This record gives sequence, structure tokens and C-alpha cells, in this order.
Amino acid sequence: MDTEFAYWVPNISGGLVVSDWETETDWTYDYNLDLARTAEAVGFDYALAQARFFGSYGAEKQLEALSIANALAAQTDELHIIGAVHPGLWEPGPLANFIATADRISDGRFSVNVVSGWFKGEFTGFGQPWLAHDERYARSTEFIEVLKALWTEDRARYDGRFYTVGKDIDGFEGAPMEPKPVQDPYPQVFQGGNSQAAREMAAKHADVLFINGGSLQEIRAVIEDVEEYAAESGTEPPRFAANAFVIQRDTESEAKAVLEGIIENATDEAIDAFKQQVKQAGQSTAEGDGMWSDSEFEDLVQYNDGFKTGLIGTDKQIIERIRKLDAIGVDIVLAGFLDFEPELERFGETIIPAIEEADPLDPDVVDADDEIVDIGGAKVAK
Repeated sequence: MDTEFAYWVPNISGGLVVSDWETETDWTYDYNLDLARTAEAVGFDYALAQARFFGSYGAEKQLEALSIANALAAQTDELHIIGAVHPGLWEPGPLANFIATADRISDGRFSVNVVSGWFKGEFTGFGQPWLAHDERYARSTEFIEVLKALWTEDRARYDGRFYTVGKDIDGFEGAPMEPKPVQDPYPQVFQGGNSQAAREMAAKHADVLFINGGSLQEIRAVIEDVEEYAAESGTEPPRFAANAFVIQRDTESEAKAVLEGIIENATDEAIDAFKQQVKQAGQSTAEGDGMWSDSEFEDLVQYNDGFKTGLIGTDKQIIERIRKLDAIGVDIVLAGFLDFEPELERFGETIIPAIEEADPLDPDVVDADDEIVDIGGAKVAK
């Protein structure tokens, strides 16, 4: 099988769960550098640095995503690093040069994750307007188009609703940017989002779409929608990455006990606040249905619905689950862990080589109607 593996860089305090359950995961640079070198050694393909600016929802400290991504890229040899950015908080012109520089520092191992935004306070708190949901995706579309123009054109020109590039420059016809990135034709563009606006944007402009955790049928529905949008627009559909929180233990009962412990120790106030924020973001879509639209309190303890994907159990159970994800069209598994250092290493030493050696399942014989089980109140696909 050719499934690839990414992991969340824990560059934000609190790890990937909003819980007081004990964990030794750390947010510091030294911890993350050791983790990146371990991930590279055990076969991970990608590392995704997450973007957060305001301490909230259990994440009180943040290392800025592009900064730590570039630092990790400079200190590794094979791992592909992805830095997250928010259009509106970043301008595409200077960012294009930053990414091209990072791509050269890493010899072609740096990419960007364009996040249209769900946290209103991070925009208004920095004096930026909070656009309506679909307008945020319209802005992100132009943002990506400007990046690509600067990366590929000798003199880039762009005249859009949100961005204008290459006009009124003394001595120039268009905006120059040299050197260009190493990757040809440009660094990969990753994108998050689940709404129809996000799916249509991904079909036309993204190389990889990050999908929140979910059952096989939920993930497959997103993939099919994006593929349909791509067919309608005559574009090549992106590859697909599914988020999953991994709890790998010797027995299924041990794995379930860990999940129950995480949820029992959930930080109620932080999750309730997060729930209100993301529900508002999802309900503001044109169709009233976006990311987290059907996520309950227990699901949101892992704030990208990672429990739902079902990578919770023994080696054999996790391997079979990944084979099913591959069969429905998932190209990359984006993994998160409770205790990153030992769990990421164990996953890389056991699960990744087993997947490389496994035969792919026939998509026609994979039952995409998952059984959904309740573990500690969380909905987990099985």
C-alpha cells in the first residue's frame, strides 16, 4: 500500500486534547525537534505545524507555525514540513517569498496549509475584519492564486476583490519574486475545511485537502463531493488526508480505557467555549453545515474530531482500519497522539511498515457503513 503518514506538530501547549488527563507531550522547540527527528527515522512523511495566536481552549502557549516549521525543516533531511497560515492575518506577497525561501532551505520539503479560519477573536483581536464564512473561502481562493502566480510567473499580476499584485511599482511591470521555490511547479498547497465552499475551493486550488475525523461514510462523502466539483470544473482533484487521534495499545480494552480517561478529565469550560465558537462557524455556512456541525462535547475533546476515525485499539485493528481508509480514497493519515514521543515512535515502528507491506483492499468489497460505538460518550467508528 502507498498510504502516507503525517503527524500534528504539538507546537501549542495542551497537546491535541482539551483534557487534564496526564500527558508528557510538550510544546517547546527542543521537544518538537526531537520528535521530528524520531518521526523521520520511523517513516513519517509529513509534519503539520498548527496555527494559533491567542491562548484559548486549553492552548495557552503557542509557537508560531511558520517559524517552527522552518526551523524543523532546517534540522531534518527527509521529513516534509507544512506550516499553517490564515489569509487575512498574512499577506500572500511576503508569504510567497517566505515559503520559497523555506523550500530552498529544506531542498524542496516545505509546504503551506491554508486555513480560512474559525476563531473570530484571532481576527478581530488583531484588528482584522471577520468575514462571512463563504467570503473567507473566497479570500483564501485569491490568496492561493496570488501565491501560485508569484511562484511561477516572472512578473506576477493579479487584480482581485481581496488582493492586487503587480500594479503601481516604479520600474517594474508586475511583481518579481526570486528565487523561485525548489518544488516544481510550486510547493504543495494543503487546505482544511468541510463546508461546500471548502470542498469546491479544494477541487479547484488545493493539492491536498485535510478532512476532519469521521466515519468511512462521512469521509467518503467529502471525497466524492470534491471529486464531483473537480469533474465539473475540469481540474485534477486533490489528494485527501484524514485526521485521526491514535490510541494504540496491546488490547482493545486498554485503548478504550485511555479514551474514557481523556474524556472523564475533559476541561469542561474550555470545551464548551470551543463548541460555541466552532458551532457558530459551521452554522454560518450557506448550507448551515460545516466542520464540527454534528460534533458533541465528547467528540470535541479532540478538537478535530480525531476520535471518530477509529484508530483506537490494537495493532491489528488500527492496520485494518487504515486499509479501509485507503480503500475509500484517503491518501494520507494525519495522526495525533496523547504522549507524542513514545506513541509516535511505536506507531512508526509497527503500523507504518505493516501498511507498506499490506495489500490494498478492493474498494467494492469495503462496507462504508461503519458501526458507531460509544466510548466514554464519544462517537467512534468501528
